[in-house]
Amino acid sequence: MRIVAIAAVADNGVIGSGEDMLWHIPPDFRRFKQVTTGNTLIFGRRTHEQIGRTLPDRRIIVVTRDPDWSDEGVEVAHSITEALDLAAETPEKVCYIGGGSEIYAAAWPYLTELDITHVHQEPEGAATFPLISQREWTEVSREPHQGYDFTQYRPTFP
Repeated sequence: MRIVAIAAVADNGVIGSGEDMLWHIPPDFRRFKQVTTGNTLIFGRRTHEQIGRTLPDRRIIVVTRDPDWSDEGVEVAHSITEALDLAAETPEKVCYIGGGSEIYAAAWPYLTELDITHVHQEPEGAATFPLISQREWTEVSREPHQGYDFTQYRPTFP
C-alpha cells in the first residue's frame, strides 16, 4: 500500500492557523478531490472537524485520543499505526494522510510519498508540516502555477 502525505504547505512550513483557512486555491481543492477519490484518507479529529463534513467516495479514518468520540460516516482509530492497519485491510491502493500537523509527524516514518502544494505565502500559524529534507526526499515532479506549485516527492535512497 502506498502511504502519501497530501498537504498545502506555505513557504514557511505553515499549514494551519486554528479554525481559519489560510488560502483558497480552487485548483488545489479540485486536485485533492481528484487524487483522493476512491482511496482512504486519514485525518486527525480536529482536521476532520474543520472540514465539517464527510468527503464522498473516500474511506475516512479519524485518529483521536478520545475513546468516546465518533462521527457518522467515518471510522475511528486511536493511533496512526491503528489507522494504517485499518487502511491496509481494504483493497484501496493508496492511503492519503491529510493532516493535521501531529498526524503528519506521526505518519512520517511510514510515508512512501509526499504530494505537496507549495503555497508561495508566509502566513502566521501554529500548525506546521514536517521539514522536507533533501537527504530524505527527492522531488520527482513539479507543476508551477501562479502563487503555488504541485510537487511530488519520493524517498531519497543512498
